[in-house]
Amino acid sequence: MRMERKKLKNIIEAALLAAGRPLSLDQLQTMFEGRKLPEKAVLREVISELQSDYESTAMEIREVSSGFRVQVRAGFSVWISKLWEDRPGRYSRALLETLSLIAYRQPITRGEIEDVRGVSVSTGIMRTLQERGWIRILGHRDVPGRPAMFGTTREFLDYFGLKSLNELPPLAEIRDIDSINVELDFGDDVEVSQGEEPVFSAKVDTPDFDATDSASEDGEVVAEPAGDEKERS
Repeated sequence: MRMERKKLKNIIEAALLAAGRPLSLDQLQTMFEGRKLPEKAVLREVISELQSDYESTAMEIREVSSGFRVQVRAGFSVWISKLWEDRPGRYSRALLETLSLIAYRQPITRGEIEDVRGVSVSTGIMRTLQERGWIRILGHRDVPGRPAMFGTTREFLDYFGLKSLNELPPLAEIRDIDSINVELDFGDDVEVSQGEEPVFSAKVDTPDFDATDSASEDGEVVAEPAGDEKERS
């Protein structure tokens, strides 16, 4: 006998609140056994009902690449951020330009990024993006030196609240980082110190995600697994 709709709704809500990370429909189904296992279509209906219930609250249920999660609406971030003493991470213009180029032109090599930007890309920037789990090596281009090709991950999509790369702002060319900053919501504040590059405030971290190389519907580029990038001099 199928579970009562109200009880199912309460279980799903409790799971999303307790998880602290996005949950896929498959993960939600693991909570049930036998004849009480709800179909995915039913789970989607229940989640849709919860989304409607949350419409008049400070919370929302958002679907991202890895699944569904409960989060505070962006309009309350100004107040909520004051609960943490640590300042949010701040990223340089160079890092944001590099990340934007990878997101829009993947798969792309470090050399190709440098050709577009007109300046070298520091090893520190690439390391930071990889450590945050926002980019990964998709493979190596079949040219002399076999340079690594980079692309974004599911964690990148989750962090910026995207279900797939198709939801990226439709920018034909990467020209204006300030426009990209607004479109992708890297942060509301831009601090500029004399003689320094602009620095953008970033949003609070989402939970870790173990990206894979398998094909998926999230718009990631799929490539053969590859080794570490060869250090550039």
